[in-house]
Amino acid sequence: MIKVVLIRHGQSQYNLENKFTGWKDVDLSKNGIQEAQKAGEILHQHEYVFDIAYTLVLKRAIKTLWEVLDKTDLTWLPVYKSWKLNERHYGALQGLNKAKMAEKYGEEQVHTWRRSMHVRPPALEKTDPGYEISDPKYKDLKADEFPLTENLADTSARVLQYWKETIVPALQQQQRIVISSHGNTIRALVQYLDNLSAEEVTGLNIPTGRPLVYELDDQLNPIKHYYLEKNS
Repeated sequence: MIKVVLIRHGQSQYNLENKFTGWKDVDLSKNGIQEAQKAGEILHQHEYVFDIAYTLVLKRAIKTLWEVLDKTDLTWLPVYKSWKLNERHYGALQGLNKAKMAEKYGEEQVHTWRRSMHVRPPALEKTDPGYEISDPKYKDLKADEFPLTENLADTSARVLQYWKETIVPALQQQQRIVISSHGNTIRALVQYLDNLSAEEVTGLNIPTGRPLVYELDDQLNPIKHYYLEKNS
């Protein structure tokens, strides 16, 4: 049996402030750091050991992984980072308050932007100061790879490409893997692994800082999945 652990980063400052985050590189909140530490403690308590860790290029996921590896005494572990595991790009909504956007555009429209597989939020203008293409962490992206907005299907396509090309070969070699990522990234993986419909994934919520374990057979088909809890 093969196991892979998925962890959504701890609460970020924008989570706390109820803002659209996307590719904005915001830090963990104080509570988010505690959530990440607790995730590591739970994994340590359940005696989880890993061979490889995967994350992305945004600090809230990276710092969550740091805390997990520290609490499991695995800070020496090889860590691979890819923008393809980044959170969904929320376009022009990034940095804006969700409640205020609901007042402006209506709750139904904002819910559609957040949850629809195929509807994209308004695109970010290339002249916007928040356009991240000049950020050195994205220097290897081709111009046509850099998003101005994404729907869940766009996010899923890049996440699953990385899963199939990079993570699956490691799993096939019986490597024990932990992935620190984002809500929509993990939703894409859960939808793929559990063969969920677009309607089913719309209502799927991934909590922050809780280790989600998938047990897979030798063909990497899911046997079961569950959230690890702290033993009393």
